[in-house]
Amino acid sequence: MKTESKRGGEFARSQIHKQGLWHRIVVVAILDKDNNILMQQRSKNKDKNPNMWDISVTGHISSGQDSLSAACREIREEIGLKIKEQELRYMFSYRKEQFVNESHFDRQYYDFFILRKQKIDISKIQIQASEVQQVRMVSMTELAKMIEKKKVVERDETYQCLFDFLKFCGNKDK
Repeated sequence: MKTESKRGGEFARSQIHKQGLWHRIVVVAILDKDNNILMQQRSKNKDKNPNMWDISVTGHISSGQDSLSAACREIREEIGLKIKEQELRYMFSYRKEQFVNESHFDRQYYDFFILRKQKIDISKIQIQASEVQQVRMVSMTELAKMIEKKKVVERDETYQCLFDFLKFCGNKDK
């Protein structure tokens, strides 16, 4: 996958991380009508956070692509769900720098979206094996415990926004 850097050129994902170039990521929380969240376990072969539980879907934005279309593409690729851009609710953007190792330095802008679905049938989800090992639905209480026990990829800003959103909107926003 080619990603566009902040400076406008195209680079392979590995080059972007090796050189520590700024780039954009989409993060999507998929919630059912009861405010349970779809969580994915990252592949054991991932270079960052292997085997960790993560928010529903994440991914790099390809060169020339906007955040909404990238979010739809990542949802389709990682869990086989086809959605329309209008179904996504943009929440906020933030940036973060993180040194992973000598060949992986994250400098990323994150665009966070929420997708509401009445019902999520786990048995119908088609996971992308190179990215995801398994998926499961968890309650917000269970997610909070997973965060506390450091069983999830660290995304404090995203999870705080998600908890605030649910506290404010509750079940009204369907």
